[in-house]
Amino acid sequence: MTGTDVPELAELPEIDLTDVEVIRDPFAAYGRARERSPLARLLMPGQEPWWVVTRYEQARAMLSDPRFEINEASFMRPDVPDDCVPYMRTMSEMNGQEHARLRKLVSPAFSPRRAAAFRPRIEAIVERLIDEAAEHADDGVLDLLPHFARPLPMDVICDLVGIPESDRLMWRAYGATVAAAAGEDFAKAIPGIMEGAKAAIARRRAEPADDLISGLINAQAEGGDRLTDTELVTLIWHLVMAGQTPINLIANAMTALLAHPEQLAALRADSDNLMPLAVEELTRWCGSTLLTIPRYANEDTEISGVPVRKGDAVTVSVAATNRDPRVFADPERLDITRPQGTPAHLGFAHGPHFCLGASIGRVQTQVALTALLRRFPDLALAPGTDPAELRALDPGTWRVTALPVSL
Repeated sequence: MTGTDVPELAELPEIDLTDVEVIRDPFAAYGRARERSPLARLLMPGQEPWWVVTRYEQARAMLSDPRFEINEASFMRPDVPDDCVPYMRTMSEMNGQEHARLRKLVSPAFSPRRAAAFRPRIEAIVERLIDEAAEHADDGVLDLLPHFARPLPMDVICDLVGIPESDRLMWRAYGATVAAAAGEDFAKAIPGIMEGAKAAIARRRAEPADDLISGLINAQAEGGDRLTDTELVTLIWHLVMAGQTPINLIANAMTALLAHPEQLAALRADSDNLMPLAVEELTRWCGSTLLTIPRYANEDTEISGVPVRKGDAVTVSVAATNRDPRVFADPERLDITRPQGTPAHLGFAHGPHFCLGASIGRVQTQVALTALLRRFPDLALAPGTDPAELRALDPGTWRVTALPVSL
């Protein structure tokens, strides 16, 4: 990865994650850094600075480069009971052949074809949740975040994994706790998730069904390689963690559409054809991921001519790369008719660690938006709502704290 337009090391842009203006408008802050250099320094309290890649071409290259690895240091791991420890190291922390082996075994269960086959089940879940959510409306106003977007991903995971109906409210609570990803409640939820995962696997070994866990139990590679029980439990834990992403994507997408009435009108007019394009564009324009999981250099190397030492942390600013004008025409404009394909946005990352559940996340978001627009033809932001005031001051995730709408 080389370049000739990079400033001297001392002149590289710096982005301070304690700066409220950076948090309020990360697209502008990272965009300014991107126009100065493909690489910047990310400053955080209590940590050594990270490198942050701000341009699309360099980001794709780094995310595919085996010299930059995800490892245990990439994640904040809570203290858990000893019997949970074997299940905490997910595929996200693996590299090379270890990662490739698991990816090969589980990928068929997460393919676009398999996600499409799950669509009717996701549609049923969405319709039920909308019915339940509507009961919470007060004078025609409803907060879609707690009553729809937040419970949806965990209900989908429960259906795909085979969690009994009687346990689903408890698993919704697990999902909300994991989505918050902080505090004692996070660690306390983990033993229950692990026990539920073990029970789900045992049920599907005894009574196979048309669900994700049954498919994974039966998955077998050439030579007879199969997932172990430990790997199956770990994968369910991985699903619970990573599977919360649609909460914020759906809420961000709905907020963006309601704030862009011309885009909303176009989508309503031709939802069948435009919805897949719209979800890709909304993921590019207002996806929840601002920074990728950090990778660590496993040797001294360089990015665009800037030396990167062994052990240095490197992340990608998805907020900057998905609006790189070198790649996307008129990138600051939300355009649900934007042609998709190559180049693809980096909302689901890139390379060996491309999001395993991207296909299910896409289908889930398409179904959710389609149903909301169909069920509520007059849907609008609640009177007096300022979208900017809904934003959480979160430097890592672009998300709202509420989504009050008028039905």
